Amino acid sequence: MDVSASFQFLVDELKNDWCVIAPDWRGFGLSDWTREGYWFQDYYADLDALLDIYSPDQPANVVGHSMGGNIACTYTGIRPARVRKLISLEGFGAGRSKPEMAPARYERWLNQLKDPPTLRPYATFEAVAERLRKNNARLTAEQAAFLAQHWALRADNGEIVLRFDPRHKTVNPVMNQVDQLIACWQRITCPALWVVTNEIDMRNWRKDTTEQLAERKAAFRDFSEALLEDCGHMMHHDQPGKLAAIIEDFLLRN
Repeated sequence: MDVSASFQFLVDELKNDWCVIAPDWRGFGLSDWTREGYWFQDYYADLDALLDIYSPDQPANVVGHSMGGNIACTYTGIRPARVRKLISLEGFGAGRSKPEMAPARYERWLNQLKDPPTLRPYATFEAVAERLRKNNARLTAEQAAFLAQHWALRADNGEIVLRFDPRHKTVNPVMNQVDQLIACWQRITCPALWVVTNEIDMRNWRKDTTEQLAERKAAFRDFSEALLEDCGHMMHHDQPGKLAAIIEDFLLRN
C-alpha cells in the first residue's frame, strides 16, 4: 500500500542533483482506481507511458521497490533500450507456482469477487500514524506523521481512509510464471542491482532453492547485489541515507 511520498526520506538523502519522478501506481496514492481490476501487464504499459513523457529521447535510470522492483525488472527486459541502469529494492520476481495450486487460487478469486476485500477507516490521521509505527517500529513519530498525511485522506463523511483501492487485496487468478519473467530478464542489456535487507532474503528469495535463486540471478547479463543491514522490507524508511549512498554509487559508476 505504499505511495510515492514514501520515498521523500530517500530523496532528501541524495547528494547529487537528480531529477526524480516518483509515480503512484494505478490504484495507489493519488492515482485513479480502475473498475476492471489490476493486472501486471497494465503496470508495464504505465511505466512505458511515463518514460515516454519524462525521458523520451534517452534511457532512464529506473529504481523500484518491492512490486515496483518486479515491474521495473520485467519492463527493462521488454524494452531494454529504454533503461540505462536498473535497481530493484527487494523485488526479484514473484514466487513460483505449481499447477496443483490453481483450483484453490481460482476458488479464492471467485469468492472474493462475491465478497470483495475492504479497508477499515480511521478516526484520525494520528491513528493512521500509529498503525504505520505498529507495522514498522523503526519509523519515528515524525516520519509516521508525514506518511499518514499521504497514505490517507479525509472522506466526505469525515472518516480517514487509506489512499489504496482494496481490490488490490483480491488474489490474482493468473498464476505466476517465473520462466516467463526469466525470459524477459535475459533480454536486459544494462547493469542491474538488487538490494536486499538481510542474508535470509538473499539465500531464500520467495522460497527458492539455492539453484532456483541462482537461475534468477544468472538471467541478468550484468548483475550485482548489495546488502543493507539493520532495516526491514521498507528500507527507504529505515535506512534512507545508506540506501541513497548505494543507489548513487551504482548510478555514477562507469
